[in-house]
Amino acid sequence: MRRIGMIMVSMAVCMMADVWAEEGWTDPRVRTLIMPQRVMWTSANTPSSRVENADILLKEKHGQVPEGIFLAGSGCRMENKGAPASLLVDFGRELHGGVQLASGGPSKKGMKVRLRFGESAAEAMAELGERGACNDHAIRDDVVELPWFGTRELGNTGFRFVRVDLVSPGVLSLESIRAVSLMRPMPQLGAFTCSDERLNQIWATAARTLHLCCQEYIWDGIKRDRLVWMGDMHPEVMALMTVFGPQQVLTDSLDYMRQTTPADRWMNTMPSYTLWWIRCQHDWYRYTGDRAYLAKQQAYLKDVLANVLKHITPEGHYGLPSGFLDWPTQHNRKAVDAGMQALMLMALEDGARLASVLGDTELAARCTEGAARLRKVRPEPHDSKQAAALLALSGLAEPAAMHEQVLSRNGVQGVSTFYGYYMLEALAKAGDLQRGIDTVRDYWGAMLDMGATSFWEDFNVAWTNQAFRIDELPVPGKKDIHGDYGEFCYKGFRHSLCHGWSSGPAPWLIAHVLGIQPVEVGCKTVRVKPYLGGLAWAEGAFPTPLGVIKVKHTRQADGSVKSEIQAPDGVRIVRE
Repeated sequence: MRRIGMIMVSMAVCMMADVWAEEGWTDPRVRTLIMPQRVMWTSANTPSSRVENADILLKEKHGQVPEGIFLAGSGCRMENKGAPASLLVDFGRELHGGVQLASGGPSKKGMKVRLRFGESAAEAMAELGERGACNDHAIRDDVVELPWFGTRELGNTGFRFVRVDLVSPGVLSLESIRAVSLMRPMPQLGAFTCSDERLNQIWATAARTLHLCCQEYIWDGIKRDRLVWMGDMHPEVMALMTVFGPQQVLTDSLDYMRQTTPADRWMNTMPSYTLWWIRCQHDWYRYTGDRAYLAKQQAYLKDVLANVLKHITPEGHYGLPSGFLDWPTQHNRKAVDAGMQALMLMALEDGARLASVLGDTELAARCTEGAARLRKVRPEPHDSKQAAALLALSGLAEPAAMHEQVLSRNGVQGVSTFYGYYMLEALAKAGDLQRGIDTVRDYWGAMLDMGATSFWEDFNVAWTNQAFRIDELPVPGKKDIHGDYGEFCYKGFRHSLCHGWSSGPAPWLIAHVLGIQPVEVGCKTVRVKPYLGGLAWAEGAFPTPLGVIKVKHTRQADGSVKSEIQAPDGVRIVRE
């Protein structure tokens, strides 16, 4: 009965989601209470501080202080006789939300505790200001008062680890500590599994990373940058369509940026982010065929494209006031310029197609003419895989040349969590799908090797050399892969370990290993062209507006691939 009740509650929440009730906006997210998986550490017992019975926190609790025995305390006994009593718990995976503490004990007054959330164990143990540890965007380090004989919920952040310090003198019985996971209900319609379990784990982690970042809007991250950063959303859009299908959280996010940015300004103050808004609108329409939604954007889209067109120089260079691809590329300004040329070109070509759908032939012609001027400039990639990927995808450079000169060099060095998706797409366009699979396995898989349960804001495989995992306490003589690395806005513990832009393997594996790719607006025609490489089999699903496509590909004894395909009515499958 309890499970049926939970399902009914979830259905009710979904029905009420994203509506303005008479009292205000109804939060669509579902609360789930989660017990810790292990007690990683407790402070040493000394004459001034003691922690006893900590393992009782791992037993299933109900958020109640047991009646009749609360004075003596039946939980973890923490005693401060001059020094804080402390413990660290691990909830086993990255979560979005906070914690619920139930407290009792002989001290008939509120006791103060210090709570520290961490995406890594080392972050939860760090002091504010230590190697980037901060309360930016979400409070992760705070001193709060617990009620006597009651519960309190705290936190609204991304975390896996929580440290509790009793800072008040006296005795606290910590009856329970439970994570309160807050998640927008989104049924997972897409699927991917294959004969390589490492790829399966990567796909599932990429899908979950995206889901964690779909809260009120599509956020960059759930600890830091709990904001709609438009330029970072495109990989999330592609993953969302592939894993969950069209969701209101996406259109809400696109609309939010339109409503808060005048058409003659730049989204998030960055020109490239407005270009990505155009591309997101294009790909939303390509997957959904939702012309009614597109029509609501028409006036703004026209003004935005007019503003972009003003910034093409007479020689055909992008003339935008600034350029940004991703943080690891910022050191290489020539590569940024090359990538921006390609991005502006693709945005105008997308804009031309959208204008045609909306019947604005004049705007479509202006965008086409602007794109033709941009095509006259053929920049070099300047040894940047980010720039090479965009040049290949835009057609400003031959994919095979970008593959030979840049993308195939130095293994996964130079891959980034954000632009890694476009590098994978460029490898596919160059015909090297096996290198794409190897990149997914070696780059994103290396984060799993370091204890990741969600994918990160940035990552360099070189960081793993002599580094301890995020689910380990500091190891003498080893580097801290969280606290010792990062730059720009993500130095040390400020670095987000759950960033939605890193979800690129989710759409890429479905598009190129399962081989499912829409070729007609609204997914009315879909191509299925699998590539197994060294895999024995692969199967999965892809959501369309008309229903879910299911496929299974199996390598036969003679090396050929047998495909079984189920498609909903109204979807035409093209086999290759």
